[in-house]
Amino acid sequence: MAKKKPLILVTNDDGITAPGIRHLISVVKKIGDVIVVAPDSPQSGMGHAITVNDNLYCDEVHLDDEVKEYSCSGTPADCVKIATQEILKQKPDICVSGINHGSNSSINVIYSGTMSAAVEAGTGDIPAIGFSLLDYAMDADFSHTSSYIEYMVKKVLDEGLPKATVLNVNFPKKSDHEIKGLRLCRQAKANWVENFDKRQTPHGRDYYWLTGEFVNHDGGKDTDEWALANNYISVVPVQFDLTAYHALKEFKNWNFED
Repeated sequence: MAKKKPLILVTNDDGITAPGIRHLISVVKKIGDVIVVAPDSPQSGMGHAITVNDNLYCDEVHLDDEVKEYSCSGTPADCVKIATQEILKQKPDICVSGINHGSNSSINVIYSGTMSAAVEAGTGDIPAIGFSLLDYAMDADFSHTSSYIEYMVKKVLDEGLPKATVLNVNFPKKSDHEIKGLRLCRQAKANWVENFDKRQTPHGRDYYWLTGEFVNHDGGKDTDEWALANNYISVVPVQFDLTAYHALKEFKNWNFED
């Protein structure tokens, strides 16, 4: 008796026609039955936003004859919600999000629509991986990611993931240097030093354009930033329980319960 194929939910934040998600689909459709539910337009930086004050539309589209696809007017988190609650008849075996055009390492994970989609799946006990590439170009080369994506997806399908955990996987940009392999990492302590560039419209109205510089304050060799800088693929386990357990004892003397 033939083994049943896994059901794979694919989403992203760059939009359903972005080259990154098209490449991801081409890889995972060799592994299982694929359903795509992705935004109809770019949703980068949306984090875990959901649509609550507007209509949400989800229409079937035909971009690949081998997979069933839906274009959603909402955010990446919306896409996972509507996929699991309205479109799919059963819980997917895994959700894969990406491949994002641009890194989601370090602090970027909290802004990322790509990772928020994976986290949304994780909250529903669906194993999930977010994939990102350190290349912001829409014509980025994703070819070096294929075998590693296949390995990671199959590994998660076979082994599962720890409870309340999803994976954040970042690939270095394609270069002449060969990828050294996968590296299990922690999230680097880094942040954006931001500025608002104040400008004016032709009609004299002020507006602001967010600019900034990414600064890595972490010299550790066990971080995602170090891995990417040294041509490794970073793999960071991400939890969505935001409780600062290490800080609980610091509040004992505040006498909250008195």
